[in-house]
Amino acid sequence: MKKVLITAGASGIGRAMGAAFEAAGHEVWVTDVNAAALEGLPRAWRCHQADAVDEAAMAAVIGQMGQIDVLCANAGIAGPTAQIEDIDIADWRACVSVNLEGAFIAAKHATPLMKAAGRGAVVLTSSTAGIYGYPNRAPYAAAKWAIIGLMKTLAMELGPHGIGANAICPGAVEGERMEGVLAREAAAKGMTRDQVYDGYAVGTSMRRFVEAEDIANMAVFLGSDGARLVSGQVIAVDGHTENPDPKV
Repeated sequence: MKKVLITAGASGIGRAMGAAFEAAGHEVWVTDVNAAALEGLPRAWRCHQADAVDEAAMAAVIGQMGQIDVLCANAGIAGPTAQIEDIDIADWRACVSVNLEGAFIAAKHATPLMKAAGRGAVVLTSSTAGIYGYPNRAPYAAAKWAIIGLMKTLAMELGPHGIGANAICPGAVEGERMEGVLAREAAAKGMTRDQVYDGYAVGTSMRRFVEAEDIANMAVFLGSDGARLVSGQVIAVDGHTENPDPKV
């Protein structure tokens, strides 16, 4: 049994990761800023209210764990949907902070425990926006590109200690967050929600959105002994994105 920490684990991709790791027989620890969402999680999970960018809170949770085998740094927000000249600096900073600094803080405090054990896996949630970039999503794309740079650096730093680091890049994922993106993009482009949705789906060779469970399954693999020599990799789980600028 491994100890697994998932940030932003109370809903969406994070909750799916928790369920998948539990099903694989591991001990699940979750942090999330949303206390109400944490109350709905399985009783067997160790749940803690903590903002991913609150370093003291995150350090306290990781300290309680004592041991950590897999870190899934998953916290993120969509940020604004707008042309760059219309993006407020406060919205930029908030998006970059949660998506990038949250991963940095979790890795900073989790990896010393992994080094002491001589093993471990770090899984960072990036995005296909971190591979291609996306129009009208400058802060989100910038942060997700930076996640990949962070991951590559962690892979080099941690490899000599028997620790792997990888980034999962989800495409468009069914769920509440993506519905918000669709609504904002539809408003910005003068389109309907369904037109924008179809544009994203057509931009993949599999012609569909992915589901949170698809991302979770990849996280479980990357945290497994079967992936012990998989490190420094950018792994898209997106149905193969062909067109990073969805149009109908």
